Amino acid sequence: MTTLLKLLVWLLRIVVFVGLFGLAIKNSGPMELRFFMDYAWTAPVSVVILAVFAIGAAVGLTAALGVFLRPDRKPEHEQH
Repeated sequence: MTTLLKLLVWLLRIVVFVGLFGLAIKNSGPMELRFFMDYAWTAPVSVVILAVFAIGAAVGLTAALGVFLRPDRKPEHEQH
């Protein structure tokens, strides 16, 4: 049973990868991002989307870092 489930999971991964790869190929045209002071960055759409995703993931992990690194505190009645 687990072998069939693993096979289905891998088939789903392959389908998702092929779909996203096709989407990236179709959206490989140039895109120009314009910043302040007349600075512009030209890159394929898929690279811009990947960069925005990576920046968002980094910001999210940075925001959650305080929760992960906070030392565990025991309630007052449990401290000796």
